Amino acid sequence: MFTGFPEETLQFFLDIRFHNDKAYFAENKPRYERDVKAVFHSFIEALAPTMQSIDPLMEIRPYKCLARIHRDTRFSRDKSPFRDHLWLCFRRAAEPREGSVNFFFELGPTTLGWGMGTWGENRPMMDVFRRQIAADPAKAAKIVASCHLEERDFGVFGTAWKRMEVPSQIPLGLRGWYTMREVYVGKQHPDMSIIGSPSILEQVREDFEALAPLYRMLRGAYDEAANDQSM
Repeated sequence: MFTGFPEETLQFFLDIRFHNDKAYFAENKPRYERDVKAVFHSFIEALAPTMQSIDPLMEIRPYKCLARIHRDTRFSRDKSPFRDHLWLCFRRAAEPREGSVNFFFELGPTTLGWGMGTWGENRPMMDVFRRQIAADPAKAAKIVASCHLEERDFGVFGTAWKRMEVPSQIPLGLRGWYTMREVYVGKQHPDMSIIGSPSILEQVREDFEALAPLYRMLRGAYDEAANDQSM
């Protein structure tokens, strides 16, 4: 049963930040298994019913949702073998992470965030998303408004096409969405004080439910683009 992220979770992240080597991790692996991995798995399991209510095909197995603490250093200048934070990702089973539509949560000693969107660029999906906005701007605006992003302290992030022409029928509030190369919404000012209590679970659950209409819109664009490419 998830009751919050204990102090031991953040302490492990701090310790591995300053003792980032394989010998230290091997000696402290029981701490990682108990204070980090097991806690994150409990958090994922507590969120699972909500995620499947949003999308019945969502991957909810904890070991599939949680990032590995081991870093892939092959193409990085930073050769530290372990992460000092972790994230989890809810997306459909067997879909690649790159370009997927997902819900995410991240926690570290000085890091806390969650939200929903695309992981990396997916040009075919975003092209479909643009067509959907242009075909029915009122419907798209209604979906975005239903998520109450500003009220819930969510910002809209991602890189945009700088010279993309925006059709005249696109209202001002959707123009930023229209030009995105990839897009995600993320919590702007998360409250670190609640991570040690069940309140963090309730806050994330409520926010994920609020983002469901936007997820389904992006999900529809993803599926349509995938179908177009398979034909």
